[in-house]
Amino acid sequence: MSGAPGERAPASGVPLAHRVPDLGALELLLAVARLGSLGRAARATGITQPAASSRIRSMERQLGVALVDRSPRGSRLTDAGVLVTDWARRVVEAAEAFDAGAQALRGRRDSRLRVAASMTIAEYLLPGWLVALRAQRPGTAVSLFAGNSSAVAARLLAGEADLGFVEGLDVPAGLDGAVIGRDRLIVVAAPAHPWSRRRRELTAAELAATPLILRERGSGTRQVLDAALARHGGLADPLLELASTTAVKAAAVSEAAPSVLSELAVGEELAARRLVEIPVAGLRLVRDLRAVWPTGQRPAGPARHLLGLTRGAA
Repeated sequence: MSGAPGERAPASGVPLAHRVPDLGALELLLAVARLGSLGRAARATGITQPAASSRIRSMERQLGVALVDRSPRGSRLTDAGVLVTDWARRVVEAAEAFDAGAQALRGRRDSRLRVAASMTIAEYLLPGWLVALRAQRPGTAVSLFAGNSSAVAARLLAGEADLGFVEGLDVPAGLDGAVIGRDRLIVVAAPAHPWSRRRRELTAAELAATPLILRERGSGTRQVLDAALARHGGLADPLLELASTTAVKAAAVSEAAPSVLSELAVGEELAARRLVEIPVAGLRLVRDLRAVWPTGQRPAGPARHLLGLTRGAA
C-alpha cells in the first residue's frame, strides 16, 4: 500500500532512525573536522577519547564508509568524511532551529496560565494559591474562569483552560485528576429560622422534604447533596436555585430558607451568628476537591507548578 502523497517509504523497510547517525555522533564528527584531533573533539563534546573513537567507528559501520584517518599527528577527514561532515552540519543546524522553536513554544506556554475552577474553590482557596504562584513565577499572567463543575470540565475539554479545579464525587468524563483536599458541606439557616431553635437534630428525610436555597444542577455541591439524599426520597424542588455560592449565602442570611453550603464558605457568617449550623442525624456530606486536566495531558509549566502548591493545601 502506498503512503500519503509526499511521504517517502523507508529504504529497505528500515526506519530512518536506524539508518542515520544520531545528533551526538554528528556533533562529534563536526568537532573532529574543526579541531583536527579526536582527543580534542572528545573533550569539546564532553566524552572520553575511547568513547569518541567507539562512536566514530560505530558511525562508519552504520554508513558503510571510512570517515576519519587517525595518525600520531592527529585525525584527518577522508574524502567521504568531508562530504558527510557537510551534510552533518546542515542536520545539526536544522536541529538547532528545531530546539530554538521548541524553547519559544515553552516560553509562550510558561508566560500564561488559564485556570478554571468551581465556585467554592475559586472564591475561597484559589486566591491564596495564586498569590503564592505569583511570588514564585512573577512573569506568569493568570486568567481565572469560575463556574460550576460541569462548566469547568467543558472548558478543559475545549482546550480553553490549562488546569481545572472541581468539587464533587468523581472525576468528570474525559478528565484525569488528583484529590488535593476534602470539604464538608453543612446545613445552615438564619438565627430566626425555626430550625435554629430545635432541640433535636434534623433528620435526613426532613432535610430532603424541605424546599431549600441551593446551587444549580451541575455544581459539585448539588451533586453531593442529590446523591446523599437519594435514599431519603430525594431533594424537594428548591425554593431558589442560584448560580453562585455568594448569592446562596446572601439568600440564606436574609431568612428566605435554609441552605447547604461548603464549610469553607460560611466561616465568617457562623462566627458572626448571621448563620447557624443545623446538625443532621446520620448524614455526612463530604466531597473531594480535585485538580483536573484532560485525560493523557499531564499539567506542565505553570499549571504543574500551581498543582504542586495546592497538594494538601485544602
